[in-house]
Amino acid sequence: MDLGKGIAQELDPRRWKALVLLCTANFLVILDTQAVILALPSISRDLGMSAVSAQWVLSANLLTFGGLLLLGGRIADLLGRRRTFMLGTGLYVLISLMSGLAWNSEVLLASRALHGVAAALVAPTALSILTTTFPEGSERNKALAAWSGIAGIGATVGLLIGGSLTESLGWEWVFYINVPVGLVMLVLSPVLLQESRDRQQRRIYDVAGAATSTVALVLLVYAVVEAPAVGWTSARTIGLFVGAAVLIALFAIIESRSAAPLVPLRIFRSRTLVGGNLVTVAIGMAAFGMSVTISMYAQAVLGYSPLEFGLRQAVMPIMAFVGAYIAQAIVTRRGFRPVTVGSLVLLGVGSFLLSRVSADGQYFQDVFFALFVFGLGLGAGTVATSAAALSRIADSDSGLASGFNTAAFQIGGAVGVAVVTTVIAANTLGPDPAAMTDGLRTSFGTTVIFAIIGLVLAFVLLPRSGRTPTVEPTPERQSIG
Repeated sequence: MDLGKGIAQELDPRRWKALVLLCTANFLVILDTQAVILALPSISRDLGMSAVSAQWVLSANLLTFGGLLLLGGRIADLLGRRRTFMLGTGLYVLISLMSGLAWNSEVLLASRALHGVAAALVAPTALSILTTTFPEGSERNKALAAWSGIAGIGATVGLLIGGSLTESLGWEWVFYINVPVGLVMLVLSPVLLQESRDRQQRRIYDVAGAATSTVALVLLVYAVVEAPAVGWTSARTIGLFVGAAVLIALFAIIESRSAAPLVPLRIFRSRTLVGGNLVTVAIGMAAFGMSVTISMYAQAVLGYSPLEFGLRQAVMPIMAFVGAYIAQAIVTRRGFRPVTVGSLVLLGVGSFLLSRVSADGQYFQDVFFALFVFGLGLGAGTVATSAAALSRIADSDSGLASGFNTAAFQIGGAVGVAVVTTVIAANTLGPDPAAMTDGLRTSFGTTVIFAIIGLVLAFVLLPRSGRTPTVEPTPERQSIG
């Protein structure tokens, strides 16, 4: 029997329709975050929130989302990926409704924290289903290109929807819009998604490992989020980092002795998983750091409204989609490192061009081409690093590996935002556009450094060359139920 034909016969004929559903889930998670950013001033005004408490509308979601990603991915492996996806989607719908109905700040903050829990179930599980549905190689790379491209489009649409809904219907509709989309996803999930989980492992949940890893991630993200306000060298920040490090060490000890570890330490023997995720952290730092800085430049210096800015920066996610599509073909033929290196060069070039902006700059002269180049690099980089991080991973570990990859980008983003926020504050000597531009130029220069860090990691950790496999590992590693 021809192996290629045998595998082809086993492929789910609904897989491309399923991909649309999975990308919709990714789109919804990204869209929500961006829309809430633009709705935040209206939310804080209507609910009487201070600037500090209003920031926690974003931070509460970030903490639970980032802290629970590994656990969410592992639950999918053990409980069932479709079941976990539907559980997370159902919770997402309920919490979105609760957020829109929030009558005071306490209810909204609690809702946003629970929203992060739902997102931590949905995002890694959706990516895990993608990796177990599409064979490693050309098909999976195409699916990852769609996954990455739709994320960039979701970010732009989120800015546009957030501004228009808040202005026309009120901030509540930023949350209500998730409800009908989530309900459609719930209806289609049993139709388009196969159930899969690791039937060879007992459903023993590593409570100690889950607790230590989750608290460690929460402390890490919290330290990074709060550092710009309290100082990177403050006793509070250092204490949080030390606490996170101690818990990570304790987590490693627990996992090495556990009969059913949350994170089997053998997974770190994969050089591509470690390298792909570390480079993903650097790309997340560059992407989020640049996005925060360009938003401040466009609105505070050039005077664009949020809606104008959303429209004008649309070139970046459009080119990210193009970059992702081009990258998936090259990764299949040439391997991970060449595409990753090329993408980081583009990210660095785009950031360098932005580091030369002026207080009286023009969109096409100072911004457009830089966003064009940066978008190409971002799309190509996310596809290449995701393909690397998820390559040669047993299906039984796909949820966990997906959780790592999603967490890497989110943690990188949190670090990037915190660092550039500190850099801008330290280098902005006045409120006038010229003084602000000085600080913003330095911040764009910082994102160049992020790209260089990623470049070094790619050269050191990713395989030199070679094609990605074109067939999936042995069928026994996936159990359909």
